[in-house]
Amino acid sequence: MANEKKMDCVILGLLSHESLTGYEIKKRIDTTLKFFWSASFGSIYPTLNSLDQDGLVTKLEITDKGRDKVIYTITDAGREYLKQWLVLPVTKDELRYETLLKLFFGSEIGPKVTIGHILDFETKIKCELPYLEGAVRELKKIQKEEEAHSYYLLTALFGEKVYKTYIEWCEEAKKILEG
Repeated sequence: MANEKKMDCVILGLLSHESLTGYEIKKRIDTTLKFFWSASFGSIYPTLNSLDQDGLVTKLEITDKGRDKVIYTITDAGREYLKQWLVLPVTKDELRYETLLKLFFGSEIGPKVTIGHILDFETKIKCELPYLEGAVRELKKIQKEEEAHSYYLLTALFGEKVYKTYIEWCEEAKKILEG
């Protein structure tokens, strides 16, 4: 399972919980997974077509309120494929932030511009942190209702702790550059 096949597993993972349309998959990625994974419609729909051709999902075409929809459901083969991927060792955890890249080369432009990038990053993190904190609170309440909730909670806790550390780092970085 090569790197490019990770989108297969993202989609199969989402479908392992419920049947979804391509639009709903994109919405889940942009909300639930956005803190650690992203995808475009341009990668989701070709992947869904491939998964369908490989027998890992089925699709059901329906009309709902006058609109045509395609609902995707994971197959037993899809669940098996997902399970095979889940037991493989992690091959690549990466951190890619344009803010850090610009910071690394910041001596070329100076502290004023670089601090501006840090402030923008800090603002973004402070806006997103309440979402993670809310997710942690809610998942703690419902953790015992479904096994998957414990796994969601662990992911949200990771995000909450990382984001709090990012805010601490922003404060420290501004102090260093200011002085």
